[in-house]
Amino acid sequence: MRKVAILALAIISTLSACNTLKNAVEASSDVTKLGGTWELDYISGPRIAFNGLYPGKKPTMTFEIQNKRVTGNSSCNSFSGKLIADDTSINLNEPMATTKMACPGEGEAIFFETLKKVNKYTIAGDTTLNFLMGDIAVMRFRKIK
Repeated sequence: MRKVAILALAIISTLSACNTLKNAVEASSDVTKLGGTWELDYISGPRIAFNGLYPGKKPTMTFEIQNKRVTGNSSCNSFSGKLIADDTSINLNEPMATTKMACPGEGEAIFFETLKKVNKYTIAGDTTLNFLMGDIAVMRFRKIK
């Protein structure tokens, strides 16, 4: 019985510590820091090297906090849409207006597919934006403006 009590206490302590750490990480974000233009420098998933996906131009995103808008370029086509975000969560799954140029390679498709999976974000040092799917980083941007 004593072993069961110690095991239960250890599990509860571990879960409590994980939840405390998670809250501290999420609290470091602030929707106003999201404002500005960001350039993609990492995307998870594809078996193609990042520079192979985006050989000429990297995708960018501009967040206009006051107007609640997001605009950008997928490396080929421009897009714009409504910004739905708070201090830790973001929804980029809403329909966006896009130009429809024919684009070589898989980069644009992978970019938009990955954006749809994003539901959280963190900002590190005001210069690095991480998009998360749950607790897993799937995209990373660096601030350029």
